[in-house]
Amino acid sequence: MSIQIEAQQPSLREVYRTIRVPQDAGFWRKMMAFAGPGYLVAVGYMDPGNWATDIAGGSAFGYTLLSVILLSNLMAILLQSLSARLGIATGLDLAQACRRNYPKPVAFVLWVLCEIAICACDLAEIIGTAIALNLLFGMPLIFGISLTVLDTIIILALQSRGFRYLEAFIIALMTIIAGCFIAQIMMAQPDFSAVLQGYVPTAEIVMNPAMLYIAIGILGATVMPHNLYLHSSIVQTRDFGESTAHKREAIKFATIDSTVALSLALFINSAILIMGAAVFHENGMNNITEIQEAHKLFTPMLGTSLASTLFALALLASGQNSTITATLAGQIVMEGFLQIRLKPWLRRLITRMLALIPAFIVCLMYGASGTAQLLILSQVILSMQLPFAVIPLVQFTSSKKLMGPFKIKLPIIILAWLISAVIVTLNIKLLFDFFTG
Repeated sequence: MSIQIEAQQPSLREVYRTIRVPQDAGFWRKMMAFAGPGYLVAVGYMDPGNWATDIAGGSAFGYTLLSVILLSNLMAILLQSLSARLGIATGLDLAQACRRNYPKPVAFVLWVLCEIAICACDLAEIIGTAIALNLLFGMPLIFGISLTVLDTIIILALQSRGFRYLEAFIIALMTIIAGCFIAQIMMAQPDFSAVLQGYVPTAEIVMNPAMLYIAIGILGATVMPHNLYLHSSIVQTRDFGESTAHKREAIKFATIDSTVALSLALFINSAILIMGAAVFHENGMNNITEIQEAHKLFTPMLGTSLASTLFALALLASGQNSTITATLAGQIVMEGFLQIRLKPWLRRLITRMLALIPAFIVCLMYGASGTAQLLILSQVILSMQLPFAVIPLVQFTSSKKLMGPFKIKLPIIILAWLISAVIVTLNIKLLFDFFTG
């Protein structure tokens, strides 16, 4: 095992500043140079964990929780823009900033919490990929879970060819996912007036404990803590220059990139919930919580087996996509917090094995229904970790000492702290409801 403990260096230094940004080009050429990191981040907002929570929310409560998806996505757009700003302005990723600015015990606790979040995310990807293989090819879940170890080969092969190949692979799979859901929505023919109404928030979401549990699961599946660490690092793959003007321009293009990518994630997350509402809730099926059950019912409900096939294909693409970003985030977090650099294949294997253990146990003891509940629980765990990534991010980007001229302005500071307060409050409410029954 090769472990190196060294002076802190740039995140993912093997791809640091490897993508050239043309300085004398027009808007669109520069935009294309910066396009990419946002899509790697957006992948985490449409991983298999979203599928379980969105289907459960759609079947149980119709279109009501679309407002949660929208609000979560708006939160994500702001938080990811802050993450990109931190990385570009300071040259530090969020993990490195935590290590430099917090006492060692605090930084260590933040690292542990982030690793838990990454394992929870990886757990969702394992289960989602295994379910997709089962639905498409009839592969037993236990074999599908075992097979997910091999995705390390795909990641290493793409990384060795350059970061642009990794981004192209991600975008290609996202295009497949979007295409599958466009076709499915056309088949389902939802009530679009009810869909639009669903984007309007209602107090019932907070007052109803069952609805709140799913809502927080959606929040956890949408705004992912490890994505804040990831984005602050991968924006530094662009060679944008060191002057204030160059950094300001880089922040602008990085923000556009992530906003566009997250808008695609909003469509896909909405589409999953809309399918659950249109196909199941509107037909009196209010308790569809398992991906396998939804897949099985799409064919008779929509009158074509193509609907189920597209659903499973999109799930497989989603699982494979998400595993790449979890690997990168794990590498960034370990290097940033601990200054320990593992070989990528070893880091990937450790993370995957930690997630494989609970997946194996639940699959063997409880079967498909157990994996479905584990999938939703993993998203709630992610949501519980959110404050410990969001609060440092807002604190750092609000600091004149750290950010200099790139410190966020007062209205954004207020909005960012308000979002942090909402996240913390929702999690406290969930814990209270859980312990009081």
